[in-house]
Amino acid sequence: MINASRKTTQGRSHRRSRVTISVTPPLRLAAAAIASAACGPVAHIPAAPAARPAPVYRADAAPTARANATHLAHALAPVLMRQRDERFALARAVAVVHPTQPVIAYHLLWRDDVHGAWIPHTIPTDEEVVWVRYDRTGAPAALWTYWHGTILHTPWTGRQVVVDVQWGKHGSLPHRVRQGDLPRGRTLNLFYAFTFVLPDLALGRLTRPGPLGFFRSYGRYRDFSDPLVLADRIDTVVVARDARPALRRVFGRNYSEKPQWPWRVDLSEVKGVT
Repeated sequence: MINASRKTTQGRSHRRSRVTISVTPPLRLAAAAIASAACGPVAHIPAAPAARPAPVYRADAAPTARANATHLAHALAPVLMRQRDERFALARAVAVVHPTQPVIAYHLLWRDDVHGAWIPHTIPTDEEVVWVRYDRTGAPAALWTYWHGTILHTPWTGRQVVVDVQWGKHGSLPHRVRQGDLPRGRTLNLFYAFTFVLPDLALGRLTRPGPLGFFRSYGRYRDFSDPLVLADRIDTVVVARDARPALRRVFGRNYSEKPQWPWRVDLSEVKGVT
């Protein structure tokens, strides 16, 4: 609310009117929020390797193991089916081959996230993870994907791994997963509602280019029809249980640090889907 008071002096000469404006506390808070949003964090992603992939291996890995890890990482890399209106690019990708378990983690660094970009000190990029287990022949056997604090798990045997990528937030879903299998409170239709109900996306525009909302149908929101072949985008292949040092070199020091392996979480956070 803006309060204005005007003072004049009577007499033969009239002094110029003075207008004083006082800003009420709610407007002060709003102004402070906008000012802080305009100073939101900026991503500092290290330059991509000159040639892909640029492997980083543990020192004691034999040359044969190194070559096999590189081959497996590319052969099992999923195809990412992005929503067709996706605005943020995949900036970096790192494949981490476990040294003793038949599992490969694919860490994906997206340029940004539609939600929370305006919040001071937030992480300015969006890391997501997909894990592929393989059998003795090197064929895919199972798939895990990180979905907003829950890890989704499904058998995936003998065919190209395909992952659907959510618009704007980049949550990863096994291709054509049943919507009823998603955890309560983290369904696609709820996230769809958030895209135009919350002012979060508009505030994000104060710090970086991005969408104001998703003003299309729910069917379009679920239209995962833009393929990205991840094997062509892998920046680095790592053989390690703990790949955080390598991830910091490729993603920058300030990234989300999602779980490295699907079994290093509370079992209540892993949900089977079909």
